[in-house]
Amino acid sequence: MKAMHMATSSISYFTTAFVLLLALEYLGLDQLVIGSTTSCARNRCRPVRANDTDLIQFALNLEYLETELFLNAALGRGLDYINPNLTLGGPPPIGAQKANLDPLVRSIIEEFGYQEVGHVRAIITRLGGFPRPQLDLSRENFARLMDAAVGYPLNPPFNIYASSINFLLGSYCIPHVGLNGYVGTIPNLTRPDNRRLVASLMGVEAGQDAVIRALLYKFAFLKVYPYELTVADFTNHISWLRNELGRCGNKDEGIIVPETLGAENRTWSNVLSADWESLTYARTQPEILRIVYATGNESWPGGFFPRGANGNIAMRFLKNNIIADQNNLQEATKH
Repeated sequence: MKAMHMATSSISYFTTAFVLLLALEYLGLDQLVIGSTTSCARNRCRPVRANDTDLIQFALNLEYLETELFLNAALGRGLDYINPNLTLGGPPPIGAQKANLDPLVRSIIEEFGYQEVGHVRAIITRLGGFPRPQLDLSRENFARLMDAAVGYPLNPPFNIYASSINFLLGSYCIPHVGLNGYVGTIPNLTRPDNRRLVASLMGVEAGQDAVIRALLYKFAFLKVYPYELTVADFTNHISWLRNELGRCGNKDEGIIVPETLGAENRTWSNVLSADWESLTYARTQPEILRIVYATGNESWPGGFFPRGANGNIAMRFLKNNIIADQNNLQEATKH
């Protein structure tokens, strides 16, 4: 009864936020801005045009990110130690460190790290690659992300490496986005062998996401020390932020939701995040960049990629930003 009471309270707490979010999404966030159009919203959420190689290589950015996060958290060392050849000369990550993990979580995260090494190798050996991008895995960066998610500065600042729960919450930010990206990529691939590769990568990413969510679900109503927020609160805030940054509707939900968002509208548990038919959400490359940059703009680097992601697709958007800056500078000099 106590658990049910807690669940009901949590659901009530989030109902308003979810209803507001869905209302904004059904109306279209662009319509709340003067001069915006529905066609602009559609263009913003449309898949990019690219060949198979560029589409799959784009995923290397997230695979590098996950590799370094998991390996460093579990072992205190990353790809430069495990397989330096796979970095292709890219710089080491900023602020990555060993996390204070219990034996169970440490073992799982170590396994995830080795799996990500395999993913990086699989892509590079089949399609070529690019140097590991500059990654920011510092606790300060994760603290900024959590502040943005909850809507105010946490005191003390959130430290992803402080405990197993903290690390799982920080990790919650990443694999789901990669999974969504693979789902969105497969329909745009032309070669069967490339579709098979991405489907195989997606299967493991889905498993990692499910394990992280299940581990968090076990402690859904536990308050995350020293804050007043529960584990479920954090997941809902993070998911809400990813939807806001992605700017293409509701494609992310926390581990506890109102029944109206649960499977078949019959459950408030949400261990696996999926749409109304329990199908995995899909995201485009621009959506992913908006989220991992934490800027809401695929042309403005930041977040986990302070210098921007690598590969032809990401560079295309970075060039657009450079051109825009040049045009703005020219306009400013005229006045």
